[in-house]
Amino acid sequence: MAVTRDGIPVRVWCWPGNTGDSTLIRQVKHDMRDWTLSRIVWVADRGFSSTQNRRYLRQGDHHYIIGEKLRSNSPEITAALSRQGRYTTIAANMRVKEVRVSGSERFVICHNPEAADRDAHVRQQLLAQLRELIAGSDGLTPHKRGELAGRISNKPGLHRFLRITPAGKLRIDTAKVKTEANLDGKYMLRASDPTRSPADIAVGYKQLLEVERGWRNMKSILDLRPVYHRLEERIRAHVVLCWLALLLIRVAETTTGQTWPTMRRELHRLHAVTFTGPTGTFRQTTDPTKPQLDLYARLNLPLPKKIIEITTSSP
Repeated sequence: MAVTRDGIPVRVWCWPGNTGDSTLIRQVKHDMRDWTLSRIVWVADRGFSSTQNRRYLRQGDHHYIIGEKLRSNSPEITAALSRQGRYTTIAANMRVKEVRVSGSERFVICHNPEAADRDAHVRQQLLAQLRELIAGSDGLTPHKRGELAGRISNKPGLHRFLRITPAGKLRIDTAKVKTEANLDGKYMLRASDPTRSPADIAVGYKQLLEVERGWRNMKSILDLRPVYHRLEERIRAHVVLCWLALLLIRVAETTTGQTWPTMRRELHRLHAVTFTGPTGTFRQTTDPTKPQLDLYARLNLPLPKKIIEITTSSP
């Protein structure tokens, strides 16, 4: 999905589930050429952070902001995490710092204090569970300890902090715990634009959240899934119709400054009522409330007609 800086979806693509990253990147980049945009910044998550993808996104004087895997074995990521530096607060829940690792690319480490507290809490729960599992394991036979270690290996969250000594004893890996604690609330961004500030790079990456929020709304609020279609053209048509609905939602949200659930809840209180009498029936809308009047005014829409229909009874 392509969105503006304000989160307005301007185009959507869809592919079969087995389509490779390079194929879809090339198609999107080719389709965007016809728009004659002065500046395009490609924002992608960690799944697109390959050398080949980054090289292709840089063609045409475009730039990218891509999330990086903190737990990778990349020398660049390791070097970036080891560099010292001060964070700059750009929001209540966001601090950033730039580290110099490469002459052609920039690396920005973002830290969310609220997310750090959540990460620490989850880790403490995992460690408590792991301690309970391995408590008293020293008294087990080597075979039983091996079985226990095998069961723990099927739980990645727990296995991450498990250490097996040369004697086969099960212990908490304190070095791994310390390493993970150093990553609490952090994520790393790789950017190619030399003119953007670290804060702009972090804010630009957060635009990806607008795209993800759009997909969540399409899947939940707009019922994109399940898709009860078999033919490809019908599936694509279904996605496009949901995208058009999402476009209307985003325009309404941007214009009014309110979320779509709030607007929908308020507008659902506007009803059409039918009155029946000896001479016939008529339908009319209820009197709009002040919040409803404000919504229609901000959206520059005419109010529904007061009298919708009048039907007289036959003599």
